[in-house]
Amino acid sequence: GAGADNDLYINQAIVFIEDAIQYRSINHRVDSKSLWLYRWYYSRTCQWILSLTITIILALAFIEEPSSLTVTSDVRYRRPAWNPPCGLTESIELLCFLVFMVDVSVKSYLIGWKEFWKNKWLMAYILTLIVSLADWIVSLSFFCKESVRIRRILRPFFLLQNSSMMKKTLKSINSTLPEMASVVLLLAVHLSLFTMFAMLLFARTKDNQQDKEWVVYFRNLPDSLTSLLVLLTTANNPDVMIPAYSKNRAYSIFFILFTVLGNLFLMNLLTAIIYNQFRGYLLKSVQSSLFRRRLGIRAAFEVLSSLKETPASAQQSCVSVGALLQVLQKAEMDSRCKQAIMRSLKMCSCDQLSAAQFQKLFEELDKDAIKQHPSSPEYQSRFMQKMQFAFGHPYFGYLGNVVALANIISICVVLVMDADKQPSERDDFFLGAINCFFILYYLLEMLLKILAMGLKRYLSYPSNRFDGLLTIILLILEIATFAVYGFPHPGWRPEFMGLLSLWDMVRLVNMLIVFRFLRIIPNMKFMALVVTTLLDLVKNLRAFAGILLVVFYAFAITGIMLFKGAVVPLGNTRYIGNNPNAFVFSLWVNNFFIIFQGKKVISWCFAHFQAEVICCLLYVLSVHLICRWAKIYFVAWWLISSVIWVNLFVALLLENFIHKWDRRCQRESLSDIEYQRTVELMFRDVLEEPTEEELMEKLHQHPHLQLCR
Repeated sequence: GAGADNDLYINQAIVFIEDAIQYRSINHRVDSKSLWLYRWYYSRTCQWILSLTITIILALAFIEEPSSLTVTSDVRYRRPAWNPPCGLTESIELLCFLVFMVDVSVKSYLIGWKEFWKNKWLMAYILTLIVSLADWIVSLSFFCKESVRIRRILRPFFLLQNSSMMKKTLKSINSTLPEMASVVLLLAVHLSLFTMFAMLLFARTKDNQQDKEWVVYFRNLPDSLTSLLVLLTTANNPDVMIPAYSKNRAYSIFFILFTVLGNLFLMNLLTAIIYNQFRGYLLKSVQSSLFRRRLGIRAAFEVLSSLKETPASAQQSCVSVGALLQVLQKAEMDSRCKQAIMRSLKMCSCDQLSAAQFQKLFEELDKDAIKQHPSSPEYQSRFMQKMQFAFGHPYFGYLGNVVALANIISICVVLVMDADKQPSERDDFFLGAINCFFILYYLLEMLLKILAMGLKRYLSYPSNRFDGLLTIILLILEIATFAVYGFPHPGWRPEFMGLLSLWDMVRLVNMLIVFRFLRIIPNMKFMALVVTTLLDLVKNLRAFAGILLVVFYAFAITGIMLFKGAVVPLGNTRYIGNNPNAFVFSLWVNNFFIIFQGKKVISWCFAHFQAEVICCLLYVLSVHLICRWAKIYFVAWWLISSVIWVNLFVALLLENFIHKWDRRCQRESLSDIEYQRTVELMFRDVLEEPTEEELMEKLHQHPHLQLCR
């Protein structure tokens, strides 16, 4: 009995510590079988299988009818796409649904019946599975010929519910919506008032030649509203005011006022509100994550203090060092944190740990990840020591930057001189000779740095790995060029040979040399700060990328169902004229991400990089081809992707940058240490530690854990 109880307490402590590391809730079953199932479910293998299943079910959209498996998106040149037979993708879907059913069953069992009814995500998970399975049955009953498949729009939910950080982010966005709605309402009022003014200013007159503004942009209320909405995105600026401006210059005042009030004031006010509100809600979310971590650590302490080996005479609860070491050996955690905690335990003189000491040990989880670079080799020779000092000095790196700059300047001079020459008129001798010289210098610089720093220390710096890799690639290309075309000499311009011509080889080498010039970034503190901010966003804000993928996927699938067959391919597209079908077809051919007639409406970069294309499609599809209600789809996309999501990204970019800017003065710049930040650590300085009373109150409310005190 006592041995079995001790094993149970040890296993409970292991799971609670793993929950704390991953910021998971501890409100789950804690009996022996449930703990084994819990650790199995959160093992790397199970989570990898679940992630693979989500990836597969999302990727099915690329092979389902209408298939995207073509080399080119241009319907004039591509072959008929392969469409899978009925039952193939449906069989894969069924396997994915089986995995999801196992997933939701295990989750529901582990948290218990009472907690299940409180968990809205799990209930939505089950509802999504039921609807998807019903739609799957309907699809098979129609032999896969149905045009609307509801389950395809629901697929992104499986990605959303599997990420706790995405759920927190979505909850934060949802909490920010009321404040955003007030500014969006103000934008709507601004748009409506100026629409009324526009219809009065540009009303129809007796002179048809002077009515171009009315005919094209302000013919009626929907067209006027659409024209100004597009102007709010600046996509039709200055086209929208050219007819009126040609008639009277004073009309430009109307468009200037609309743009200044809408873009410079209201849109930036929306950014400020989103930054202020979303930062607060994200801070609350991170605060709750910290509470979960502290609660998990305290729960581990409480169950370990219930071990039979704990002295009964102790006035307060305590945990033996041996029990904690046993837990640490079995727990899945970062090796750096585990080693740091074990070192602290070995340095501790006492055999028993209080709750405060126990919690302090695990504060190692909250610290920045520090990467210590290996030490340089120690040479005995006096000559080698001088060489190590000279070539390991920062000034040697600065010399390399100056040489790289000279290389860039020489390439620019040659490119300017040869800009108007035909390939047959170019003499590549000079460019080939200077490239050979600089590449040899880069190779010598790399070897000398390895000599001074040692190979391990050299490779421990990302800038050196980047520099060395490009140097090796440049050397290989240069050797290949010499092997095929010989050494540079006057009139060095042989004919095309092999895979690449000499000019192509030289261009490739020059592009890599220009790219290699990025090595100067670590030496410029402000530029390095900007780059590390962007890299931190890429590494740590995966939740935002996931939600963005959900939005893109849902709109793409919706677009397939809404606009299938809207545009008919034309045989001859040389003359487009005034045919709206031909106009959209030209957009179709020239923009790979917009493919209609049952093909994917892939929305990549719609509002961010190709706003003009959206506005053209918004006008042509809604006015000429389908119906005016199609505008709702494009306006919704613009609001969600461009207005809301871009501002959210700007808010987090500002928060990350300001955080790094404030810390750069507080932290001493150490050349041998690199700090790696996470989203939780970004707010660490402003988070409040939970009190012992709050932790104990929450533990006593645990639905499955009975504490001794």
